[in-house]
Amino acid sequence: MSTLFSPLREFFRKGDLLLLSLCLLASGFGLVLIFSATQYMKGSSSGPMRYMAIQFLAIILGVIAYILLTFVDFQLFTEKNWKYLLAFNVFFILLLLTPLGTDHDMGNLNWLDIPGFPVDIQPNEIVKLPFVLLLALQISKLQEQGHDISSIPSILQIGGHTVFMLGLIAAVCGDMGMCVTYMFMFAFIAWSAGVKVRWFVLVGGIITLTVVILWLFVLPETKWWTDYRIMRFRVVFDHDLDPQGRGFQQLRSILAIGSGRLFGQGYMNGTQTQALNSDALPARHTDFIFAVCGEEFGMVGCILLLLILGSIVLRCIWVSWHASSPFSAYVAMGMGGMFLVQIFLNVGMCLYVLPVMGLTLPFISYGGSSIVTLFAAMGIVSSIKAKALPSWLRDRQA
Repeated sequence: MSTLFSPLREFFRKGDLLLLSLCLLASGFGLVLIFSATQYMKGSSSGPMRYMAIQFLAIILGVIAYILLTFVDFQLFTEKNWKYLLAFNVFFILLLLTPLGTDHDMGNLNWLDIPGFPVDIQPNEIVKLPFVLLLALQISKLQEQGHDISSIPSILQIGGHTVFMLGLIAAVCGDMGMCVTYMFMFAFIAWSAGVKVRWFVLVGGIITLTVVILWLFVLPETKWWTDYRIMRFRVVFDHDLDPQGRGFQQLRSILAIGSGRLFGQGYMNGTQTQALNSDALPARHTDFIFAVCGEEFGMVGCILLLLILGSIVLRCIWVSWHASSPFSAYVAMGMGGMFLVQIFLNVGMCLYVLPVMGLTLPFISYGGSSIVTLFAAMGIVSSIKAKALPSWLRDRQA
Protein backbone atom coordinates (compact mmCIF):
# COMPACT_ATOMS: atom_id res chain seq x y z
CA MET A 1 0.00 0.00 0.00
CA SER A 2 2.86 2.37 0.82
CA THR A 3 4.29 1.75 -2.67
CA LEU A 4 0.93 2.66 -4.19
CA PHE A 5 0.73 6.02 -2.41
CA SER A 6 4.42 6.95 -2.66
CA PRO A 7 3.97 8.76 -6.03
CA LEU A 8 1.15 10.81 -4.49
CA ARG A 9 3.32 11.68 -1.51
CA GLU A 10 6.05 12.71 -3.93
CA PHE A 11 3.56 14.87 -5.83
CA PHE A 12 2.40 16.61 -2.66
CA ARG A 13 6.03 17.23 -1.75
CA LYS A 14 7.25 18.57 -5.10
CA GLY A 15 4.23 19.38 -7.26
CA ASP A 16 2.75 22.86 -7.53
CA LEU A 17 -0.22 22.53 -5.20
CA LEU A 18 -0.97 26.25 -5.33
CA LEU A 19 -1.30 26.16 -9.11
CA LEU A 20 -3.50 23.05 -8.93
CA SER A 21 -5.70 24.72 -6.31
CA LEU A 22 -6.15 27.78 -8.51
CA CYS A 23 -7.02 25.59 -11.51
CA LEU A 24 -9.59 23.66 -9.46
CA LEU A 25 -11.04 26.90 -8.10
CA ALA A 26 -11.44 28.27 -11.63
CA SER A 27 -12.93 24.97 -12.85
CA GLY A 28 -15.38 24.96 -9.94
CA PHE A 29 -16.46 28.48 -10.83
CA GLY A 30 -16.91 27.25 -14.40
CA LEU A 31 -19.11 24.35 -13.29
CA VAL A 32 -21.34 26.76 -11.38
CA LEU A 33 -21.76 28.96 -14.46
CA ILE A 34 -22.26 26.03 -16.86
CA PHE A 35 -25.02 24.60 -14.68
CA SER A 36 -26.89 27.90 -14.80
CA ALA A 37 -26.16 28.49 -18.50
CA THR A 38 -27.62 25.10 -19.51
CA GLN A 39 -30.85 25.29 -17.50
CA TYR A 40 -32.76 26.29 -20.62
CA MET A 41 -32.05 22.78 -21.98
CA LYS A 42 -34.01 21.04 -19.22
CA GLY A 43 -36.13 18.23 -20.56
CA SER A 44 -33.97 17.69 -23.65
CA SER A 45 -31.62 14.76 -24.26
CA SER A 46 -28.65 17.11 -23.82
CA GLY A 47 -29.77 18.69 -20.57
CA PRO A 48 -27.71 20.40 -17.85
CA MET A 49 -26.65 17.18 -16.14
CA ARG A 50 -25.07 15.81 -19.32
CA TYR A 51 -22.94 18.92 -19.72
CA MET A 52 -22.06 18.89 -16.04
CA ALA A 53 -21.11 15.21 -16.14
CA ILE A 54 -18.87 15.64 -19.18
CA GLN A 55 -17.21 18.76 -17.74
CA PHE A 56 -16.70 17.09 -14.35
CA LEU A 57 -15.20 14.00 -16.01
CA ALA A 58 -12.89 16.23 -18.05
CA ILE A 59 -11.76 17.94 -14.83
CA ILE A 60 -11.01 14.56 -13.22
CA LEU A 61 -9.03 13.47 -16.28
CA GLY A 62 -7.29 16.83 -16.27
CA VAL A 63 -6.23 16.49 -12.63
CA ILE A 64 -4.88 13.00 -13.33
CA ALA A 65 -2.93 14.40 -16.28
CA TYR A 66 -1.66 17.25 -14.07
CA ILE A 67 -0.34 14.81 -11.46
CA LEU A 68 1.24 12.43 -13.98
CA LEU A 69 2.90 15.17 -16.01
CA THR A 70 4.44 16.66 -12.88
CA PHE A 71 6.86 13.71 -12.84
CA VAL A 72 7.98 14.05 -16.49
CA ASP A 73 11.30 15.61 -17.43
CA PHE A 74 10.03 17.55 -20.44
CA GLN A 75 13.41 18.85 -21.51
CA LEU A 76 14.78 15.32 -21.87
CA PHE A 77 11.51 14.09 -23.37
CA THR A 78 11.41 16.86 -25.99
CA GLU A 79 15.09 16.48 -26.89
CA LYS A 80 14.63 12.76 -27.55
CA ASN A 81 11.25 12.95 -29.29
CA TRP A 82 11.13 16.30 -31.07
CA LYS A 83 10.72 14.68 -34.50
CA TYR A 84 7.77 12.64 -33.28
CA LEU A 85 6.19 15.70 -31.63
CA LEU A 86 6.45 17.68 -34.84
CA ALA A 87 5.00 14.78 -36.84
CA PHE A 88 2.19 14.46 -34.29
CA ASN A 89 1.30 18.14 -34.67
CA VAL A 90 1.07 17.92 -38.44
CA PHE A 91 -0.73 14.56 -38.51
CA PHE A 92 -3.25 15.50 -35.83
CA ILE A 93 -4.30 18.69 -37.62
CA LEU A 94 -4.43 16.95 -41.00
CA LEU A 95 -6.85 14.43 -39.48
CA LEU A 96 -9.42 17.21 -39.70
CA LEU A 97 -9.41 16.78 -43.48
CA THR A 98 -10.63 13.19 -43.12
CA PRO A 99 -14.31 12.24 -42.70
CA LEU A 100 -13.74 12.54 -38.94
CA GLY A 101 -13.38 16.32 -39.22
CA THR A 102 -16.42 18.52 -38.58
CA ASP A 103 -17.15 22.22 -38.20
CA HIS A 104 -20.49 21.87 -36.35
CA ASP A 105 -21.86 24.52 -38.75
CA MET A 106 -19.65 27.16 -37.12
CA GLY A 107 -17.42 27.92 -40.09
CA ASN A 108 -14.16 26.52 -38.71
CA LEU A 109 -13.07 22.90 -39.21
CA ASN A 110 -11.97 22.41 -35.61
CA TRP A 111 -13.34 19.13 -34.26
CA LEU A 112 -12.81 15.41 -34.68
CA ASP A 113 -16.06 13.50 -34.34
CA ILE A 114 -14.92 9.96 -33.48
CA PRO A 115 -17.73 7.36 -33.61
CA GLY A 116 -18.51 5.97 -30.16
CA PHE A 117 -16.46 8.63 -28.36
CA PRO A 118 -18.64 10.70 -25.98
CA VAL A 119 -17.12 14.10 -26.85
CA ASP A 120 -15.49 15.70 -29.87
CA ILE A 121 -11.73 16.33 -29.85
CA GLN A 122 -10.24 19.67 -30.84
CA PRO A 123 -6.73 19.09 -32.29
CA ASN A 124 -5.86 22.81 -32.24
CA GLU A 125 -6.17 22.84 -28.46
CA ILE A 126 -4.02 19.75 -27.92
CA VAL A 127 -1.32 20.73 -30.42
CA LYS A 128 -0.62 23.92 -28.45
CA LEU A 129 1.39 21.95 -25.89
CA PRO A 130 3.90 20.25 -28.21
CA PHE A 131 4.18 23.53 -30.15
CA VAL A 132 5.35 25.33 -26.99
CA LEU A 133 7.76 22.50 -26.13
CA LEU A 134 9.26 22.44 -29.64
CA LEU A 135 9.63 26.21 -29.86
CA ALA A 136 11.27 26.38 -26.42
CA LEU A 137 13.69 23.60 -27.39
CA GLN A 138 14.52 25.29 -30.69
CA ILE A 139 15.34 28.59 -28.99
CA SER A 140 17.33 27.03 -26.13
CA LYS A 141 19.40 24.95 -28.58
CA LEU A 142 20.21 28.01 -30.67
CA GLN A 143 21.40 29.80 -27.54
CA GLU A 144 23.44 26.79 -26.38
CA GLN A 145 25.22 26.80 -29.74
CA GLY A 146 26.18 30.43 -29.22
CA HIS A 147 23.78 31.97 -31.72
CA ASP A 148 22.38 35.43 -31.11
CA ILE A 149 18.65 34.80 -30.76
CA SER A 150 17.95 38.23 -32.29
CA SER A 151 20.08 37.58 -35.38
CA ILE A 152 18.35 37.23 -38.74
CA PRO A 153 19.18 33.48 -39.13
CA SER A 154 17.79 32.72 -35.64
CA ILE A 155 14.64 34.76 -36.22
CA LEU A 156 14.09 33.01 -39.56
CA GLN A 157 14.36 29.61 -37.89
CA ILE A 158 12.02 30.18 -34.95
CA GLY A 159 9.73 32.40 -37.02
CA GLY A 160 9.60 29.82 -39.79
CA HIS A 161 8.46 27.15 -37.33
CA THR A 162 5.66 29.41 -36.12
CA VAL A 163 4.60 30.54 -39.60
CA PHE A 164 4.46 26.90 -40.68
CA MET A 165 2.05 26.06 -37.85
CA LEU A 166 -0.03 29.18 -38.49
CA GLY A 167 -0.28 28.37 -42.18
CA LEU A 168 -1.27 24.78 -41.46
CA ILE A 169 -4.02 25.81 -39.03
CA ALA A 170 -5.29 28.58 -41.34
CA ALA A 171 -5.33 26.30 -44.39
CA VAL A 172 -6.93 23.29 -42.70
CA CYS A 173 -9.18 24.88 -40.09
CA GLY A 174 -9.68 28.48 -41.13
CA ASP A 175 -9.55 29.39 -37.43
CA MET A 176 -8.11 32.89 -37.18
CA GLY A 177 -8.69 33.07 -33.43
CA MET A 178 -6.47 30.06 -32.88
CA CYS A 179 -3.83 31.56 -35.18
CA VAL A 180 -3.78 34.71 -33.04
CA THR A 181 -3.31 32.54 -29.94
CA TYR A 182 -0.30 30.79 -31.50
CA MET A 183 1.17 34.15 -32.52
CA PHE A 184 0.99 35.43 -28.98
CA MET A 185 2.45 32.23 -27.54
CA PHE A 186 5.39 32.73 -29.89
CA ALA A 187 5.69 36.37 -28.81
CA PHE A 188 5.75 35.49 -25.10
CA ILE A 189 8.41 32.82 -25.55
CA ALA A 190 10.52 34.94 -27.91
CA TRP A 191 10.36 37.94 -25.58
CA SER A 192 11.35 35.87 -22.53
CA ALA A 193 14.25 34.41 -24.57
CA GLY A 194 15.63 37.87 -25.20
CA VAL A 195 14.55 38.64 -28.76
CA LYS A 196 15.11 42.36 -29.27
CA VAL A 197 12.12 44.68 -29.11
CA ARG A 198 12.90 45.98 -32.60
CA TRP A 199 11.73 42.68 -34.09
CA PHE A 200 8.34 42.95 -32.37
CA VAL A 201 8.03 46.57 -33.53
CA LEU A 202 9.02 45.65 -37.09
CA VAL A 203 6.70 42.66 -37.40
CA GLY A 204 3.87 44.45 -35.59
CA GLY A 205 4.28 47.46 -37.86
CA ILE A 206 4.23 45.32 -41.01
CA ILE A 207 1.10 43.49 -39.86
CA THR A 208 -0.62 46.76 -38.89
CA LEU A 209 0.29 48.46 -42.16
CA THR A 210 -0.91 45.46 -44.17
CA VAL A 211 -4.22 45.36 -42.30
CA VAL A 212 -4.76 49.12 -42.78
CA ILE A 213 -4.07 48.91 -46.52
CA LEU A 214 -6.34 45.90 -46.96
CA TRP A 215 -9.05 47.50 -44.83
CA LEU A 216 -9.07 50.90 -46.55
CA PHE A 217 -8.17 50.16 -50.16
CA VAL A 218 -8.47 46.49 -51.07
CA LEU A 219 -11.23 44.67 -49.18
CA PRO A 220 -14.05 47.23 -49.78
CA GLU A 221 -13.68 46.58 -53.52
CA THR A 222 -13.99 42.80 -53.24
CA LYS A 223 -16.65 40.27 -52.28
CA TRP A 224 -14.63 39.58 -49.13
CA TRP A 225 -15.93 42.85 -47.67
CA THR A 226 -19.18 41.09 -46.78
CA ASP A 227 -17.59 37.74 -45.87
CA TYR A 228 -18.56 36.64 -42.37
CA ARG A 229 -14.91 36.77 -41.17
CA ILE A 230 -14.50 40.40 -42.24
CA MET A 231 -17.95 41.29 -40.93
CA ARG A 232 -16.89 40.10 -37.48
CA PHE A 233 -14.29 42.88 -37.50
CA ARG A 234 -16.49 45.52 -39.11
CA VAL A 235 -19.26 45.21 -36.54
CA VAL A 236 -16.75 45.90 -33.75
CA PHE A 237 -16.08 49.35 -35.23
CA ASP A 238 -19.73 50.00 -36.10
CA HIS A 239 -22.19 48.34 -33.72
CA ASP A 240 -25.13 49.49 -35.85
CA LEU A 241 -23.82 47.82 -39.01
CA ASP A 242 -25.48 44.41 -38.57
CA PRO A 243 -27.11 44.23 -35.11
CA GLN A 244 -29.37 41.31 -36.03
CA GLY A 245 -26.67 39.40 -37.89
CA ARG A 246 -22.92 39.35 -37.25
CA GLY A 247 -23.22 41.73 -34.30
CA PHE A 248 -26.10 39.92 -32.61
CA GLN A 249 -24.05 37.67 -30.31
CA GLN A 250 -21.89 40.46 -28.95
CA LEU A 251 -24.80 42.87 -28.65
CA ARG A 252 -26.64 40.37 -26.45
CA SER A 253 -23.42 39.82 -24.50
CA ILE A 254 -22.85 43.45 -23.53
CA LEU A 255 -26.54 43.84 -22.70
CA ALA A 256 -26.28 40.85 -20.36
CA ILE A 257 -23.11 42.14 -18.70
CA GLY A 258 -24.54 45.63 -18.34
CA SER A 259 -27.81 44.40 -16.86
CA GLY A 260 -25.89 42.64 -14.08
CA ARG A 261 -24.58 45.95 -12.73
CA LEU A 262 -22.60 45.61 -9.48
CA PHE A 263 -23.87 42.40 -7.86
CA GLY A 264 -25.84 40.76 -10.70
CA GLN A 265 -29.41 39.57 -11.06
CA GLY A 266 -28.80 36.49 -8.94
CA TYR A 267 -27.70 32.95 -9.64
CA MET A 268 -29.93 31.20 -12.19
CA ASN A 269 -31.98 34.39 -12.49
CA GLY A 270 -30.23 36.08 -15.42
CA THR A 271 -32.79 37.38 -17.91
CA GLN A 272 -30.90 36.36 -21.04
CA THR A 273 -29.08 33.41 -19.48
CA GLN A 274 -32.36 31.69 -18.63
CA ALA A 275 -34.34 32.90 -21.65
CA LEU A 276 -35.80 30.50 -24.18
CA ASN A 277 -36.73 33.00 -26.90
CA SER A 278 -34.70 34.35 -29.81
CA ASP A 279 -33.29 37.20 -27.69
CA ALA A 280 -31.49 34.79 -25.33
CA LEU A 281 -27.74 34.98 -24.86
CA PRO A 282 -26.12 32.76 -27.54
CA ALA A 283 -23.33 30.23 -26.85
CA ARG A 284 -23.90 30.94 -23.18
CA HIS A 285 -22.10 27.87 -21.84
CA THR A 286 -19.12 28.19 -24.20
CA ASP A 287 -17.86 31.37 -25.89
CA PHE A 288 -20.04 33.85 -23.96
CA ILE A 289 -19.94 32.36 -20.49
CA PHE A 290 -18.25 35.53 -19.19
CA ALA A 291 -21.48 37.35 -20.03
CA VAL A 292 -23.36 34.81 -17.87
CA CYS A 293 -21.06 35.70 -14.98
CA GLY A 294 -21.65 39.41 -15.56
CA GLU A 295 -25.43 39.05 -15.73
CA GLU A 296 -25.88 36.79 -12.70
CA PHE A 297 -22.95 37.84 -10.46
CA GLY A 298 -22.37 41.39 -11.67
CA MET A 299 -19.12 43.32 -11.84
CA VAL A 300 -18.03 41.85 -8.51
CA GLY A 301 -18.32 38.32 -9.88
CA CYS A 302 -16.44 39.25 -13.07
CA ILE A 303 -13.62 40.82 -11.10
CA LEU A 304 -13.38 37.76 -8.85
CA LEU A 305 -13.30 35.49 -11.89
CA LEU A 306 -10.55 37.52 -13.55
CA LEU A 307 -8.53 37.61 -10.32
CA ILE A 308 -8.57 33.80 -10.16
CA LEU A 309 -7.54 33.45 -13.79
CA GLY A 310 -4.95 36.21 -13.46
CA SER A 311 -3.43 34.42 -10.47
CA ILE A 312 -2.84 31.35 -12.66
CA VAL A 313 -0.98 33.51 -15.20
CA LEU A 314 1.14 35.08 -12.46
CA ARG A 315 1.96 31.65 -11.05
CA CYS A 316 3.22 30.53 -14.48
CA ILE A 317 5.43 33.62 -14.65
CA TRP A 318 6.74 32.93 -11.13
CA VAL A 319 7.59 29.34 -12.08
CA SER A 320 9.33 30.61 -15.23
CA TRP A 321 11.43 32.99 -13.13
CA HIS A 322 12.53 30.13 -10.83
CA ALA A 323 13.06 27.51 -13.56
CA SER A 324 16.20 25.37 -13.60
CA SER A 325 16.99 25.89 -17.31
CA PRO A 326 16.23 28.32 -20.13
CA PHE A 327 14.11 25.64 -21.84
CA SER A 328 11.93 25.26 -18.74
CA ALA A 329 11.62 29.01 -18.32
CA TYR A 330 10.46 29.44 -21.92
CA VAL A 331 7.93 26.62 -21.61
CA ALA A 332 6.39 28.07 -18.44
CA MET A 333 6.23 31.51 -20.03
CA GLY A 334 4.65 30.05 -23.16
CA MET A 335 1.96 28.29 -21.14
CA GLY A 336 1.26 31.49 -19.22
CA GLY A 337 1.11 33.44 -22.47
CA MET A 338 -1.31 30.92 -23.98
CA PHE A 339 -3.54 31.30 -20.94
CA LEU A 340 -3.36 35.11 -20.84
CA VAL A 341 -4.11 35.74 -24.52
CA GLN A 342 -7.11 33.42 -24.45
CA ILE A 343 -8.53 35.28 -21.44
CA PHE A 344 -7.89 38.63 -23.12
CA LEU A 345 -9.47 37.64 -26.45
CA ASN A 346 -12.51 35.97 -24.90
CA VAL A 347 -13.30 38.81 -22.50
CA GLY A 348 -12.68 41.39 -25.24
CA MET A 349 -15.09 39.49 -27.47
CA CYS A 350 -17.77 39.44 -24.76
CA LEU A 351 -17.32 43.19 -24.14
CA TYR A 352 -17.70 43.87 -27.89
CA VAL A 353 -14.28 45.48 -28.24
CA LEU A 354 -12.77 42.53 -30.15
CA PRO A 355 -14.27 40.37 -32.93
CA VAL A 356 -15.77 36.93 -32.34
CA MET A 357 -12.93 34.42 -32.61
CA GLY A 358 -14.48 31.25 -31.25
CA LEU A 359 -12.13 31.11 -28.27
CA THR A 360 -13.44 29.83 -24.96
CA LEU A 361 -12.63 31.23 -21.51
CA PRO A 362 -9.95 28.96 -19.97
CA PHE A 363 -11.20 26.61 -17.22
CA ILE A 364 -14.60 28.33 -17.29
CA SER A 365 -16.25 27.51 -20.61
CA TYR A 366 -17.67 24.10 -21.37
CA GLY A 367 -15.32 21.91 -23.41
CA GLY A 368 -13.70 18.58 -22.64
CA SER A 369 -10.65 18.96 -24.90
CA SER A 370 -10.01 22.45 -23.61
CA ILE A 371 -10.21 21.48 -19.93
CA VAL A 372 -7.94 18.44 -20.22
CA THR A 373 -5.44 20.41 -22.33
CA LEU A 374 -5.36 23.28 -19.84
CA PHE A 375 -4.77 20.97 -16.88
CA ALA A 376 -2.06 19.19 -18.89
CA ALA A 377 -0.44 22.54 -19.68
CA MET A 378 -0.44 23.47 -16.02
CA GLY A 379 0.90 19.98 -15.21
CA ILE A 380 3.89 20.79 -17.41
CA VAL A 381 4.35 24.01 -15.43
CA SER A 382 4.11 21.96 -12.22
CA SER A 383 6.88 19.66 -13.47
CA ILE A 384 9.06 22.73 -14.03
CA LYS A 385 8.36 23.93 -10.50
CA ALA A 386 9.20 20.47 -9.14
CA LYS A 387 12.68 20.74 -10.70
CA ALA A 388 13.29 24.40 -9.90
CA LEU A 389 16.72 25.52 -8.74
CA PRO A 390 17.18 26.20 -5.02
CA SER A 391 17.49 29.88 -4.23
CA TRP A 392 21.20 29.72 -3.27
CA LEU A 393 22.14 28.10 -6.57
CA ARG A 394 19.89 30.42 -8.57
CA ASP A 395 21.51 33.45 -6.92
CA ARG A 396 25.00 32.07 -7.66
CA GLN A 397 24.15 31.56 -11.35
CA ALA A 398 22.78 35.09 -11.58
